Amino acid sequence: MRRLLAYLKPHKLAAGFSLVIVLVLIALELYRPLIIGDAIDTYINAYYKPYGVVKKADSEVNYHGVPLAKKFDKDETKEFYQVYLWKNTYYLFRYEDASISKKLNHADNAKVNGKAVTVTIDGKAYTGQQMSKKDIRMLRIHDLNGVKEASLLYLIVLVAYLVCDAVSIWVLQKMGQDIVYEMRNEVYSHVLTLDTKFFNQEPVGKLVTRVTNDTEAINELFSTVLVKLFRNVVKIIGFAVVMLSINVKMTGLAFMMLPIVGGLTFFFRYMSRKAYRMVRAALTDLNTFLSENLSGMRLIQIFTREKEKYEEFNGKNKTLFKAYFREQMTFAIFRPSIYALSVVALIIIMGFGGKYTLEGSLTVGTLYIFINYIRRFFEPIQELAEQFGTLQSSLASAEKIFTILDEKPTIVNGADTLMPERLKGEITFENVWFAYEDDEYVLKDINFTIKPGERVAFVGATGAGKSSILNLIGRYYDIQEGAIKIDGKDIKEYSTNALRGNIGQVQQDVFIFTGDIKSNITLNNPEITREQMMDAAKYVNADGFIRKLPQGYDEPVSERGATFSAGQRQLLSFARTLAYNPSILVLDEATANIDTETESLITEALQRLMEGRTTIMVAHRLSTIQHADKIMVMDKGKIMESGTHQELLAKKGIYYKLYELQLASVEE
Repeated sequence: MRRLLAYLKPHKLAAGFSLVIVLVLIALELYRPLIIGDAIDTYINAYYKPYGVVKKADSEVNYHGVPLAKKFDKDETKEFYQVYLWKNTYYLFRYEDASISKKLNHADNAKVNGKAVTVTIDGKAYTGQQMSKKDIRMLRIHDLNGVKEASLLYLIVLVAYLVCDAVSIWVLQKMGQDIVYEMRNEVYSHVLTLDTKFFNQEPVGKLVTRVTNDTEAINELFSTVLVKLFRNVVKIIGFAVVMLSINVKMTGLAFMMLPIVGGLTFFFRYMSRKAYRMVRAALTDLNTFLSENLSGMRLIQIFTREKEKYEEFNGKNKTLFKAYFREQMTFAIFRPSIYALSVVALIIIMGFGGKYTLEGSLTVGTLYIFINYIRRFFEPIQELAEQFGTLQSSLASAEKIFTILDEKPTIVNGADTLMPERLKGEITFENVWFAYEDDEYVLKDINFTIKPGERVAFVGATGAGKSSILNLIGRYYDIQEGAIKIDGKDIKEYSTNALRGNIGQVQQDVFIFTGDIKSNITLNNPEITREQMMDAAKYVNADGFIRKLPQGYDEPVSERGATFSAGQRQLLSFARTLAYNPSILVLDEATANIDTETESLITEALQRLMEGRTTIMVAHRLSTIQHADKIMVMDKGKIMESGTHQELLAKKGIYYKLYELQLASVEE
């Protein structure tokens, strides 16, 4: 959590502003019922309060020429008017004894005689006259104006609440999206620095989940959960404080259900945490499966494994379904339980509150306030428990993201990094030992030197270590012992970007990005002009098939270049390499997937491409490397033979046997 909150530092003004707005929202929400409760007690239900006859200057109402006011000096006022309600009819009493006011309100022995009613209090009869609607309006004009003022105030508070709520949502959503935007960039930029070994071990679908789904869970944390947690905690405290300040006895009744609510909340938090973890794990597993199998769909169809793969997907989908179902069931039990407890609390408040109101120890307005508050009091408790669950989900996602961010690249630049614009291309291996896994060496005490401009080929059986040498030259892995030097300097002294920028690689398995032909050759490098890109394509004879496309170099390319043949994809790879003009050229089975006609097209281009460049080739077809300046034969991680094509044939060793086997295969 501390690490997550660090992302708030650049947005501390927005976060602080949103917290202030939250406090304002809570104050407005608490104030709204008070406005109505006060209006009920002061104006709507105030007909039973007596009016005193006062001076004109102090009057609130001019009732048929008599100046009246509810606020009067009890010692100076000698004449009173009071409304009495009997069987839905209002009567107006006039009396001079202030002590009968409360007794009149509770009198139940009224006798109606035409438009008059008689009430006996302490043995004395008092008569009141029936009031017309006009009389009622005239007498209660002050109350009516008070209700209008209260309504206007309520409207102003409501509009202010809506405006503040909208501003709060906008600020929080923008802040959340900004943080997630920055976090996605941070995660992806960090992933770009990680080593090849990391990507060999981590499934692509898992990494996609980290960058997309997990960061979105964190967006919910910043834009919703944290502020709502703060808001609900403050709201609960606010409700409790206001209720206690109004009536302690009623507050005690309202809080009778809290121990049960606390137990349910604790249990829900525990269950929701488990449910969220199951959902995240199942979702990651499903995304990993989809990414892997959609990429290998052609292979699945070739071997007719659709049914088996569907069953495997169905199993993972069921696991995710059960995890989501468990999560929803947890909410389905918790929400109605809290609601039921809130209803019980409401019944208690209405029962006891109604009793106290009839007894006169509680006003109708206060009862309304408590009914309103008790209905709202359990909402933040319910939300709080649910947000704890969402918080657990966000923290689980954050933990997974931080696991990626904590992954340290093993290939790092030194303190004094060399950044040459162009290398000469002299490559030296001195007593090199290398293993992908501890002590399982694939290269053992390798020594050789390749001079600038030389063309050197590596041959040997599968697993001999040929491709490993190519990976080490670009420093995609670090060796365990020995040294690799280029132009007399250890490759660890070079910047990896400068080193790899001078090495052009053409591999057997060509990767084509979604986009167009142009972007696949230049890789969106602004330093490569359109003319340079087209010249590179012409140089490797790729221009011929590109110009036949409807949009030429702007032709859209589908994922992995599925609409192109293997030979066309390889030609694009050659054009891409040439466009970057490397000083060292690495060909890893570059012509393995090219048909004879396409191979003849690029043979001349390759000869020109290799001129002035150090070229390292790995090939199984010995016919493609016969003209190399030097051929090195590898077996079980060691260089067993070295020389030209003719020299190696004359030795009649491993190379001679390989050549004879391939020659015999061709003749057959």
